[in-house]
Amino acid sequence: MVISLGGSLIVPEKVDFKFLKSFIKTLRKHYKKWKFVIVCGGGSIARKYIEVLKHEHKAGEKELSLAGIRVTRLNALLLMELFGKEANDTLPTTMKSVKNDLHKNNVAICGALRYAPESTSDGTAAKLAHFLGSEFINMTNVRGLYSANPLTNKNAKFIPWESWKKFDERANNMKYHSGQHFVLDQKAATMIHKDKIKTYIVGQDVKNIDKILQGKKFTGTSICR
Repeated sequence: MVISLGGSLIVPEKVDFKFLKSFIKTLRKHYKKWKFVIVCGGGSIARKYIEVLKHEHKAGEKELSLAGIRVTRLNALLLMELFGKEANDTLPTTMKSVKNDLHKNNVAICGALRYAPESTSDGTAAKLAHFLGSEFINMTNVRGLYSANPLTNKNAKFIPWESWKKFDERANNMKYHSGQHFVLDQKAATMIHKDKIKTYIVGQDVKNIDKILQGKKFTGTSICR
């Protein structure tokens, strides 16, 4: 299972060790049946760096993306330390190296692998899900997909299921920008549609990861069919 772990969950304002401890404990319960790839996002730290570089330094889009990539890798290094010997001991920067790490460990952890225009760590996770032939969980700071951003719009409606095609259209109706808040980037949405990758979007309650891995009903959004 490929899991895109939002940076906003790893470091909301300071490192959320309580959440990370619970997340790790949940995955450990499933090692007999599952192996995991965890792709770490950049979250608020990446957005703060991007904001400074954009407005104070007038950096271009590639420079902004590279700043975000560096933060995702820093978050990945933290997670590697917390998982210890169950995970890879060097940071992978290619899909092939992620796959090789997965052969040797219960968990392979990475940040964004390389720069690609208009992509986020979610795009990296979607590419890895296709490369490995796996399903895909996106863990973010809202409980699933909404009709609008629920953090800023009290009238946003929760969407428990959406088709690949509809989700692709929804994502690509928005203009990409570095540090964006939407639950998946536009390229990732197109990829899961094109490659028919079953995708789950859930919030920070790790019980929902546990339920998905057991094939049980969960709180979140399914994107399929």
